[in-house]
Amino acid sequence: MTAKKKAVKTAAGGTTELKEFRKTNEAIGLRVSEGRLSLLSRKIFNVMVYHAQRIRNKGENAPIDTEAARNYYWIPLAELARDAAYDSRDTELFKEQVQELQNIRIFSEDAIQWTSERLVSSVKLVNPRGLKKQGGMLWFGFAFPPEVESMVMAPGSYTKLSVYYQALLRSGASLALYEICRRYATNPSKLTNRAEWSWWYGALTGNPVSDTIPEYKYFKRDVLKYAISEINMVTDINVELIEHKQGRRIGSLQFRVTPAQQESLALSAPPIIDGELVQRMMTLGLSQEDACNVLATTEDGKLRATLDLTESRVKNTRAGVIGSPAGYFKQALRDGYASSIDIARKNIQKIETKPSVEASVNAIRERFLADRAKEALGLYNEMASTDQSDWLFKFKQSAAAKGLNLSRGLATAVARSAFSMWFAAQQWPEPTDSDLLAFAAVNSMQKS
Repeated sequence: MTAKKKAVKTAAGGTTELKEFRKTNEAIGLRVSEGRLSLLSRKIFNVMVYHAQRIRNKGENAPIDTEAARNYYWIPLAELARDAAYDSRDTELFKEQVQELQNIRIFSEDAIQWTSERLVSSVKLVNPRGLKKQGGMLWFGFAFPPEVESMVMAPGSYTKLSVYYQALLRSGASLALYEICRRYATNPSKLTNRAEWSWWYGALTGNPVSDTIPEYKYFKRDVLKYAISEINMVTDINVELIEHKQGRRIGSLQFRVTPAQQESLALSAPPIIDGELVQRMMTLGLSQEDACNVLATTEDGKLRATLDLTESRVKNTRAGVIGSPAGYFKQALRDGYASSIDIARKNIQKIETKPSVEASVNAIRERFLADRAKEALGLYNEMASTDQSDWLFKFKQSAAAKGLNLSRGLATAVARSAFSMWFAAQQWPEPTDSDLLAFAAVNSMQKS
């Protein structure tokens, strides 16, 4: 069985591929003994798994004819960047990220064996015209060590995951929790495994098991709440935290997993790595790792508005010299110094100046339409059955229903998505720029 492609309907009326792959259950929730699993490294690894399962044969499409090249899986670097929501032309930064994958040592254990191995054995970048020359295609080659190769290409018990949904998640903990919970979505109990909260800390943060861990209340505040909220907002499942006490203290955790009541409408996945923003934060004094982490976990408009505010304050020597621009920036981000209107303007500005899918074209408009579609479906469900029948008849006669199997009415997620978008358009006019600005402002205030 190879990786499969399925499509979901976008809020703008088109479709986007889910790009499903199989991830062995042993590789979900792996404990790291060395190195750190970040958001980007998790996404890159999953994209490697997807393409390895799709390609099947090592050496296929190899850009150079060498014996060594036949031992790698090959894909264009631009394709990996798109699937991993990586939007940086800085290949040096990318090299550092994939090298971090090679530095990760993982271990697994079952009833009969214990294994410690690197997650990725080798990576390679090749441009047949020359790495330092303009033109040509840059290819990414990768290889897994034996145990990982077996888990990737011949998984026994596995969970189906999708490149699309992982691209929407903006923190490593969110992606790790989503993978674990997705594994239990089809379990009759709908409950994940129960484990000590310290186990969950290591599994979700990707930190080595030897690291010291914070108090539970900080883990819950800084990691769990954010991850649960993000999963419930953008993916195809809903997750609920269940805490088990030992005396007065929380001893162990598990999660209840249920399918989302309405399948999420497809949204453009925002790039998580932007070389320009990383460089601006590093100029303020942040390390590259800190800058990438901030970029991955902060809403784009809020980040840009706070950077503008910080850079302006640093230049304003009349207000006094700032001893630590990096510290000021972090505090401004944490305490919400940038106004909601400034944040909203940055969101609108990005849409107007970067009209490409990779740069999240119409991201705010799509989210606005998706929210409105959910509201419209709620309105339809509250109607009398005769009114529902009238509207459903009109929908079946419309161009929006073309190609859909409506023999079961709105029983399928695809039919509900298409109907809710169409029905919303019947109830309200097209959103104006002012509508979108107001929507972005409200959402920014909720996230700040």
